[in-house]
Amino acid sequence: MRGDRLLTAEAQNALLVYPKFNAASFWNYGETCEMVGAKYPASPLGLITVAAMLPKSWNVRLVDRNVEELEDADLDWADMVMTGGMLPQQRDCLMLIERAQARGKAVVVGGPDVTSSPEIYAIADIRVLGEAESVIEEFLAAWAAGTRRGDFVAPKFQADVTASPVPRFDLLKLDRYLHVGVQFSRGCPFTCEFCDIIELYGRRPRMKTTPQMLAELDALYALGYRGHVDFVDDNLIGNKKAVKAFLPHLADWQKKNRHPFELSTEASLNLAEDRELMELMRGAGFFSVFVGIESPDPEVLAATSKKQNTRGDISESVHKIYGSGMFVLAGFIVGFDSEKGRVSAPINDLIEDAAIPVAMVGMLYALPNTQLTRRLAKEGRLHPDHGVDMDDGSADQCLSGLNFDTLRPRAEILADYRAVVDAVYSPKNYFGRVRRVGQALKIQMSAGDINPGAAWKDCVQVVRLMTAITLRKPQFRGEFWKTIVLTALRNPLALKAVLQMSALYAHLGPFSRHVVSAIGEKIEAVESGAWTAPTALPGTAPAAAHAPAAHVPAHAQAAAVSAA
Repeated sequence: MRGDRLLTAEAQNALLVYPKFNAASFWNYGETCEMVGAKYPASPLGLITVAAMLPKSWNVRLVDRNVEELEDADLDWADMVMTGGMLPQQRDCLMLIERAQARGKAVVVGGPDVTSSPEIYAIADIRVLGEAESVIEEFLAAWAAGTRRGDFVAPKFQADVTASPVPRFDLLKLDRYLHVGVQFSRGCPFTCEFCDIIELYGRRPRMKTTPQMLAELDALYALGYRGHVDFVDDNLIGNKKAVKAFLPHLADWQKKNRHPFELSTEASLNLAEDRELMELMRGAGFFSVFVGIESPDPEVLAATSKKQNTRGDISESVHKIYGSGMFVLAGFIVGFDSEKGRVSAPINDLIEDAAIPVAMVGMLYALPNTQLTRRLAKEGRLHPDHGVDMDDGSADQCLSGLNFDTLRPRAEILADYRAVVDAVYSPKNYFGRVRRVGQALKIQMSAGDINPGAAWKDCVQVVRLMTAITLRKPQFRGEFWKTIVLTALRNPLALKAVLQMSALYAHLGPFSRHVVSAIGEKIEAVESGAWTAPTALPGTAPAAAHAPAAHVPAHAQAAAVSAA
């Protein structure tokens, strides 16, 4: 998939700029990055994939504003500026568009946020909506013909990912990231109401071929990269048959190259039901997996169409994953319509029972272009700026959720959320869970699993982390060393995973205190009347009866909700 047939008379200078994420985010891990000499957790996979689709004769530069500055000289060099990203990058992306246009440059913007909310990016010269593979030829032909304004809309869910090229990893400053991303599949078979993945990429996962994936790993390896590679799939196991066919080849590649990469990914909780699949993942080098749990209440899960999490005991499922040698990071959400009263205690109990150290707890956010957003709009409960990244310091659903009229009292939901974050990220509770995971992880390793380059990098990072935590974090130094010593004595093979989870607390501990304080201010504003709900968009249907009437706040009762 490359536009070599569509060259302009002269080679073009294409500047790809990745917008900055807000620093106040759960996923930022700023201090953890600093401890190991990195600048940011993840590299911009989307833009370097687009870069690989451009004509070979073009000159291409990448500037990732999360790890480096964009200079005026970069813009002056460019014939074209390409940018785009996700909702938490929206403000910086819009600023970038205006800055580039002020220097007379045409700006092409793409990615999930412009696809979901194209109206917000009306100032862009060219908008690419949907998956680039499906429209890149059309766009390049139009650019060659002199087009500098318009929209290019990809047909939904039809991009042939088997034609997607090897990303331009060579454009990355690899030493500035905690991990580098690759992608095997797009899409997810489930129908979670609040999720925009199925709206952007569909319910039928589309997979790359095994030769494609191994070529991407070869490219990374040839550049000298060793360490953490994240499979950024929406749900790696969305097509179990396909991933089971791929994983043995991945394991063979790792063995052939003496295991240069440690792997992580995102998967649905039903992974725990498939022992064979977990063993294949571990054999290929996966050491961690992010799982969306959302709620311990099966009725809440059913109401939000996440029935796959109701098939068994959630805590037992998580421990099954630990038994395969992978540790779990998990997502939880507070603020569902179907919550019955206070939910902080059940969520905290589940996190402790399952021993999940890194629990990404957020407030429900109605993302643009989701089933949830459409329902709330029909019910007259959706706030008018629901797709706008506010300039109030909020960066993700930790601080900017509940962009709709809630059924439970808003202050009650906020108090529940604050109680969960406060308990989960106290040093005692966090490191207590890390220690239990350290005992539960069943890790098998042989001398052949060790890559000298990766091992040396690990040793350097271990020394840096231990030194930094000991010297710079006296407030949890005792819990940290207790955790390290007990793991070394009881399950030394889990020591690296335990150290990784411990290092994340350098960011998560202070960030949780920030969240607790900020949510306290929000509660006070709601209870004092200083905060008033925005006038919701007019609806066309009655509100769903997910909660007892007594829980409906006054502003929700007064919302414009008409019948249909």
